[in-house]
Amino acid sequence: MEIMSIPQTLSIRELKERYQSNELTPEVLIQDIIKRAEADKDMNIWITQPSLERIQPYLDRLNTMDPEQAPLWGIPFAIKDNIDLAGVPTTAGCAEFAYTPDEHAIVVKRLIEAGAIPVGKANLDQFATGLVGTRSPYGETKNALNPDLISGGSSSGSAVSVARGQVAFALGTDTAGSGRVPAGLNRLIGYKPSRGAWPLKGVVPACASLDCVTVFANSLSDAELVDQVARGFEETDSWSRPIRRCSNALPEKICLLQETPSFFGPFAAEYKQAWEAAVERIKQLNIPIEYIDGQYLSEAAAILYDGPWVAERWADLGTFIKENEYAAFPVTEAVLRSGEKPEYDAASLFKAIHKLQEFTQKAHQQLKNAVLIMPTSGGTWTRAEVRDNPIGTNSQMGLYTNHCNLLDLCAVNIPADDAAENLPFGITLFSGHEDEHLIVGLSDLFLHGQRSAVNKTTTLVAVCGLHMRGFPLEKQMIEHGASFIRETKTAPIYKLVKLDTKPEKPGLIRTNDTGTSIELEIWEMPLSEFGSFTSLIPAPLGIGKIQLEDGTEVPGFICESVIEERAEDISHTGGWRYI
Repeated sequence: MEIMSIPQTLSIRELKERYQSNELTPEVLIQDIIKRAEADKDMNIWITQPSLERIQPYLDRLNTMDPEQAPLWGIPFAIKDNIDLAGVPTTAGCAEFAYTPDEHAIVVKRLIEAGAIPVGKANLDQFATGLVGTRSPYGETKNALNPDLISGGSSSGSAVSVARGQVAFALGTDTAGSGRVPAGLNRLIGYKPSRGAWPLKGVVPACASLDCVTVFANSLSDAELVDQVARGFEETDSWSRPIRRCSNALPEKICLLQETPSFFGPFAAEYKQAWEAAVERIKQLNIPIEYIDGQYLSEAAAILYDGPWVAERWADLGTFIKENEYAAFPVTEAVLRSGEKPEYDAASLFKAIHKLQEFTQKAHQQLKNAVLIMPTSGGTWTRAEVRDNPIGTNSQMGLYTNHCNLLDLCAVNIPADDAAENLPFGITLFSGHEDEHLIVGLSDLFLHGQRSAVNKTTTLVAVCGLHMRGFPLEKQMIEHGASFIRETKTAPIYKLVKLDTKPEKPGLIRTNDTGTSIELEIWEMPLSEFGSFTSLIPAPLGIGKIQLEDGTEVPGFICESVIEERAEDISHTGGWRYI
C-alpha cells in the first residue's frame, strides 16, 4: 500500500475514497492526528487529548464492521466535553464537576455504531456558558487562523479541532449560538438542527428546554451525512421529537432585515463590507427577497440572558455552584448566579413564555417556505479585549444568534467571502423546524457559487432504487454533492425487475415492445463527482440514457438485459417504493 500525504483539513468523502483505494488506513490517520494534536497543544483545543491507547479499541472495532454498511467507517470526530463518551470524564469545563459516564450519549452511540472514531473531548466555555472561547480553566482556545483572536464559543475546541485538521467533524452544542459562532470565526459549516431532532440524552444541560447538539464540518455534504446518522426520535429522551429532514429544496423567498445590522469590534468595518458583499451574492441567486422588520427577534433574544430563562441554568447548576465555592470560572459563576435574582419568579417566567409564543408564531408565519439570512456575528475580538471586557464582548457576539432556539428555528452557518486575510466571515440561514431542507438547499446554492471554478458543470442523474430518498444508498448521492430535483416517471417502454442480490435492488430494463412507466427521481450532481460515483455501481447495473415521460433523456441507472430471464418482473408495482 502506497501511503499518500494526508490533507491539512479532513473530508469524510475523501477519507472514504482513500480507504477504499487502500491509499490510507484509519490506523495511519489516527497516528497523524495524534502528532497534529501534540503540535497544536498550546492552542488549548482539547481537555482529553487524542491518545492511541484510548482510541485503539475503536480502531479494533472497525475490523468487525462492513465499510459499505457503516457510513462513517474510520471517520475521526471530536466530542465537546459536555457530551458523554463512556469511560472518559465529562468535565463541562470544570474539573470539580467531572464525572465518568458508563454509557455514551445517544448521539455519540449512533455515530460510533456508524463506524466513526471518537478521538478526544474538546475544550469549551465552562458549562457551555459563553460565545467567546476564553471562559475555560483549561486555557483559552485560540482561533484556528489567527491565534490572537478568539475562537468563538462555547464549542471552541470542537470548531478548532475541525479547522486544524485533527478531525473530520466535531460535535458541539448550541443554546444561544455556540454551534454557529465558532463555525463563523473559523471558516466552517456549523449545522444546528431543530430542537429535539438529535437526542440530548447524555448531554450536560445548559438550558435543557433550548439545547441542541450540533456538528462542525468542512463541507455541507459532510454535515448532511452526520445529520443522517445522528437524527431520529429517541424514546428514552424526554426532549426528543420525530423531526424528519426532507430532501434539499430551495425556498420560495429569502428574508433579509429592514434594519442595517450593527457591527462591532476592531474589524467592524471589514465585517460590514463582507456583509454587503454577501448580500450582493444573495441577490444573484434569483430568488425573491423580502425585507422584514426584525425588531421582535432582538426582543426575543433579550429574554435568554436578560430575562427569566437564565434561571433554567441556575436550576440545573445552582446547587453545584453553592456547594463548590471557587470551582467555577469567575465570569461563568457571575452569569449563572444572575439566574437567582428574585424578580425571576414564576409570574415573570409565564409572561416571558407568552411573549415568546407570540414571537414564535410570527417567525414561523414569516418563514413559511422561506429562509432568513443574517450575519452570524457582527464582529470579533482579540482574546486580550475579551479579558478586559468579558461580559460586554460576549453579549455582542450573540446579537444575531440568541433568538434562534427560543423561537424553535433551525440554522446553519456557512462561510461567505473572508472579511480580510485570515479573518473569516460567516452568514447564518434560519427557518422553521419543518423546513430544514430549505436552509440546506439554499446553502448548497450559495456555496456552489463560491466553488463555481470547481463545480460549475453538473449533470442530471435518474435513480429508481436504493439511491432514492429514504433508502440506504441516498447517502452516496449526498456524499457526491448531488441535490434532489424532482420525482417523475419513465416513458412507458421499460420493465422493472428485482435482482437476486443482498440487499435486494431493482433493475430498469428498456423493452423492445410496449413496457411500463416506472417512477424514479431526478438528482443533480457535479460532473467533477460523477466519475467517482459511477465507479461504485456494481454489475449488472450501469449508467445509460433513460427516456422520461415527457420525451427527454437523462443519464440514469439501467440494467443489462441478460439478467431479465432469471429476475422477477415487478413492473406492475410502478416503482421500487411500492415493493
